[in-house]
Amino acid sequence: MVDPARARKMADRIKVVIAKTLERGLKDPRIGFVTITDVKVTGDLQHASVFYTVYGSDEERTDSAAALKSATGMLRSELGKNLTSRLTPSLEFIADAIPENAKHIEDLLAEASKRDHEVETLKKTASYAGDADPYVKPREYVEDDEQE
Repeated sequence: MVDPARARKMADRIKVVIAKTLERGLKDPRIGFVTITDVKVTGDLQHASVFYTVYGSDEERTDSAAALKSATGMLRSELGKNLTSRLTPSLEFIADAIPENAKHIEDLLAEASKRDHEVETLKKTASYAGDADPYVKPREYVEDDEQE
């Protein structure tokens, strides 16, 4: 097992190298506007999972995924040149679900806001089903002198 700080540093370095290589060196026309969001490296530094997002349509996402898959070997060799590690980790590209999750959360918040507004409008016209104060009050004791 390797030091977690070392694995984190290597993941950061992999992220930078791959992003620069995609920006400058990849000439594949299928690749779209790809952003590397995160890199996770296994404890033994043998495998790196690269998370990415693609700005665009579903077709552009699938084309970019195919381009990244076909360029994995070239990216790994470029990574080997720029890392000071003895072994170059294998790469796996995973589409990050951040945009979809953010959209889902926005939809949930909009639905909650809509329901809150509906409750507010119902509250204005609502009336009590029974007494306004349904709690039982303690009895007041009347002394014998007052009853006569």
